Amino acid sequence: MTWHQRWGSKYGAHSTEYGGAVYHSKKEAGYAQELDLRIKAGEVKSWDRQVRISLDVNGFHICDYYLDFRVHLNDGTVEMVEVKGFETPVWRLKWKLFEAIYGHDNPEHKLIVVR
Repeated sequence: MTWHQRWGSKYGAHSTEYGGAVYHSKKEAGYAQELDLRIKAGEVKSWDRQVRISLDVNGFHICDYYLDFRVHLNDGTVEMVEVKGFETPVWRLKWKLFEAIYGHDNPEHKLIVVR
């Protein structure tokens, strides 16, 4: 029996299924449900989950960042959404790197953290 099987998630998150997909937390699954409602309301065109973003500095690959949601709005703008229940120092560092690299080069994208 592994540590995870015996005691669960390190930070207390519970995997939750919604729409045939398994999300890392109830909060993420709830946000996915909210996005589906926004599609029905006509606010959102589409959305993607667990989007891989390569973080490169001066031609060197530093790490990959997996963004929770990429939301395509009807007006053509894109929201890059991270759903957080608990912030870690490593996440803060990766998010700042993501903001510096991706936010600077793509001003049409809005970077959002949902707490």
